[in-house]
Amino acid sequence: MITVLSGGTGTPKLIQGLIKVVQEETLTIIVNTGDDINLFGLHISPDIDTILYMLSGILDEEKWWGIKNDTFNCLELLAKYGHDTWFLLGDRDFATHIYRTLLLKKYSLSETISIMSTKLGIKAKILPVTNDTVMTKIRSSKNKILAFQEFWVREKGMPEVHDVFFDGVEIATPAPGVVDSLIECEGIIIGPSNPITSIEPILGIKGIKQAILDSKKPVIAVSPIIGEAPVSGPAGKLMKGLGIEVSSFGVAQIYSELIDVLIIDKKDRELKNEIESLGLEVHVTNILMKKMEDKIQLSKEIIGLIKAF
Repeated sequence: MITVLSGGTGTPKLIQGLIKVVQEETLTIIVNTGDDINLFGLHISPDIDTILYMLSGILDEEKWWGIKNDTFNCLELLAKYGHDTWFLLGDRDFATHIYRTLLLKKYSLSETISIMSTKLGIKAKILPVTNDTVMTKIRSSKNKILAFQEFWVREKGMPEVHDVFFDGVEIATPAPGVVDSLIECEGIIIGPSNPITSIEPILGIKGIKQAILDSKKPVIAVSPIIGEAPVSGPAGKLMKGLGIEVSSFGVAQIYSELIDVLIIDKKDRELKNEIESLGLEVHVTNILMKKMEDKIQLSKEIIGLIKAF
């Protein structure tokens, strides 16, 4: 079994390659829930939904969120009724949020996602990192606090970043199966997701870091940065706002106590020695996943590194 830490869009792209290299049912995917939001009385889990939609073959891979060929009639009518519709939800997407919200009246989030996965014919095990409420928040200028979706979607990532914190993380506990999946797996992959708002909310949950350290299994991380910019998303701005170098070396500093190998892009090969000075092994390859062939090749190299330990 391979355990993957996931959030955003970078790691789902890698998972597309992984399921071509290993059997899907051997994957356990621990997913960030810090981006979850409640709108229109519905519980929305963006990072989980990307995985659900991708593994069930219905993801809109042009946007890397939502369902392909979806319509937005419901949202358009809500706008006419005077609702703020800054967070785009398609009509079929609404069905997911309605179903999840109904299930959550009877089940925990992890039980709910298990039921949804089964309904969608997904073989991989998808685990929300916690069943508790943890919200990623951005502290901006004049001490203004924004939930991550407000910062990234509504405000288009424009506000200054002075701090990032995870409201509720101090009392949250891992969802059932999360710690076991880290200890019992053959290897752990930290995908090329935003290290600040996709991976740190996972690592910040009580017991997660210790479980990774206790597992004694190889931990492979893929950098989401090429050169001085993220492949996608706000990782660069968030890292800069926190005083972290926007580079694969900065990523290495974030993960240094947990990982064995950092995979960086061939364009950053000059950082290899600097990263190795942190006590990490560095694997240099193409990490820009433009085509399925790129995703499969990177996945093969990661599985090869795990087997080599």
